[in-house]
Amino acid sequence: MSFSKYLEEDRRLVILRSLKEQLDATLNEVMLQKALETFGHRVSRDVVKAQLRWLDEVGAVSLTEVGGYLIATLKARGEEHVERRGFIDGIAKPSLGK
Repeated sequence: MSFSKYLEEDRRLVILRSLKEQLDATLNEVMLQKALETFGHRVSRDVVKAQLRWLDEVGAVSLTEVGGYLIATLKARGEEHVERRGFIDGIAKPSLGK
């Protein structure tokens, strides 16, 4: 696997984990960009939006657009991936520890 593909898959996992940590499993693109930066992924909002749209396409999140901002909500399929009860190709597998 190329390093760029590894980074992309890790970004997707960070997004899903960040959503799962929220009481309502929902964050906007700005907060997700900050979460990614916390884990060493310094990327533009366009990159965040592209990852969110991909996660929406595979059924891991649902998206709502409000005032030009994307708001993502974790769906059951995304939660199952984070909890290692199911896997989605193209997203890094969570470690056993968390």
